[in-house]
Amino acid sequence: MKKNILVTGASSGFGLLIANELHKNGYNVIGTSRNSEKYIGKVPFQMIALDLDSEQSINSFSERIFKKIGQLDILINNAGFLVSGIAEETPVELGRQQLETNFWGTIKVTNAVLPHFRKQKFGKIITVGSIIGLVSFPNAAYYAASKHALEGYFKALRYELNEFNISVAMIEPAAFKTSILDNSTTTLNKIEDYNTLRNKIEKFTENLVDQAEDPAMVAEKVLKVVQTDKPKFRNIVGKGTSALINLQHFAYGVLEKNVLKQLNKA
Repeated sequence: MKKNILVTGASSGFGLLIANELHKNGYNVIGTSRNSEKYIGKVPFQMIALDLDSEQSINSFSERIFKKIGQLDILINNAGFLVSGIAEETPVELGRQQLETNFWGTIKVTNAVLPHFRKQKFGKIITVGSIIGLVSFPNAAYYAASKHALEGYFKALRYELNEFNISVAMIEPAAFKTSILDNSTTTLNKIEDYNTLRNKIEKFTENLVDQAEDPAMVAEKVLKVVQTDKPKFRNIVGKGTSALINLQHFAYGVLEKNVLKQLNKA
């Protein structure tokens, strides 16, 4: 039987590429979008409505999914958006919305699926994070905070779900050519003291975009994790992964083995 895979935020960017790549490789893909009706018939996979900012939408979506399919094998958390701007210039309410969507929305979707995974005693949860979730950059403080939060949460969840045969993994993309910057929410209240830094950030961002890689690499990395029985937690993809990040990745691998060893002794 084809494995059933749910991909959130599948109407554009990484989500659309991931959904298309999985569909091309024979998986039964169900994508989500706030405005799913716009994409029905325009993408080769099923689409259902899901709004990460709506409790009602999240509470009802799993019921709608299991009316379409009897079993879900893999959840891919991808939906989210970017708030860009100097931290002090960014209204706290806008920062709160960033966390509400990227972090809390992702957690609520995961919690809606977990009872089904535990009942069937298997499943895989793959969450698209960011290299910014490991090392932060200026002009994206709240976005970095949301991705750091996902890292911490899913590290803990990986331990907690181990006995249920449920895998938990993160995809950590570096800079890729996607529409995330074009679709970002930018702060408007400019503080003059930051003008010099702001100009440097603009030049840095332009260079980053010019050197960014083909985002198809991210979809290919997700496919590999989907096809791996016991994937590692952190899966970094793209150039710009410095020695510091690689060292952090190695250190976490050692720590994870030690924690699992101690848990098995308890």
